[in-house]
Amino acid sequence: MERGAKIVIEDWIRIKPWDRLLIVTTKEHIEEARMLRMCALNRTHSVNSLTVEDTGRHVGVFFDTNEEVFDPYTAIIAATDYSLVTTKAAKRAIQKHKKFLSLPLSTNDGRSMLEYEFLMMDTKKSRLMAKVIMKYLRHCSKIHVTTPAGTDLNLYKEGRSPGFFNGVVKDGKGYSSASIEVYTSIEETRSEGIMILDGSLGYIGRANEPTRIVFKEGRITSIEGTATGRKLRQYMKDYKDPRIYIGGEFGIGLNSYSQCLGNCYIEDESAYGTFHIGLGRNIALGGQQNANGHFDLVCLEPDIYTDNRQIMQQGKIIIPEPVPY
Repeated sequence: MERGAKIVIEDWIRIKPWDRLLIVTTKEHIEEARMLRMCALNRTHSVNSLTVEDTGRHVGVFFDTNEEVFDPYTAIIAATDYSLVTTKAAKRAIQKHKKFLSLPLSTNDGRSMLEYEFLMMDTKKSRLMAKVIMKYLRHCSKIHVTTPAGTDLNLYKEGRSPGFFNGVVKDGKGYSSASIEVYTSIEETRSEGIMILDGSLGYIGRANEPTRIVFKEGRITSIEGTATGRKLRQYMKDYKDPRIYIGGEFGIGLNSYSQCLGNCYIEDESAYGTFHIGLGRNIALGGQQNANGHFDLVCLEPDIYTDNRQIMQQGKIIIPEPVPY
């Protein structure tokens, strides 16, 4: 855990002596927050903690209604179970050029996320991989994704710009996430096709059997009645927000240390050889959708086309013909 905390403090958020750091956590992650604080105090004397009530996947609601909460600080680590990067408070902090790191700590195997090997990924390598993919995403308006399991999705991103996360807030121009990925927001009313879910269900865990999900006019309209599908239906119903069914993000995992095993949400969506669709809120990713939550569905071994150029084949990056910058 100490090794992971040092990576976060020293390599990712890069705390400086003049920084005023806030660590946001819940009582379930006090030990991780303590370790982050200990490492941070080696670099700055100003380290505060904010322990919020564990409201599960709805923890982001507090940071939507209290969007000025990060104003007194220069650096924020959001070390709760669920991602806060898509909240209004995070968006405000980013706009004010504060350093913001989303560090979702949710795991399903009893280990701390700070103990996972995927934190060891070379951030320089992930940056190079991201730049290759972003070059093609930036110049396309349509993304077509297929998989051996039967996924066949058309996604659209007119007017949307891609970005990437690799933990390092400097690379993310002030904010990042522990999820090592390329992402782009997608048009909220245009996603069409079939996803065969065979990776993971965000925070819920592994997809135990391939499950058919249909997107029409941007939103999920049906989920197959497998055991995995029934679990997903109930999870989404519990958000009590119809906007959670809207596809708002397309992401490609870049972390070759990660495996998609359903043990850790961030590891699953980061895994090289996967893609994911982010559902619900996407306002901090360049989108327009402000649902009361966000989570990702992960699929394996995609073929990915940007317009008519193939950039990934069965989960491996390939280099298509040149595209102008």
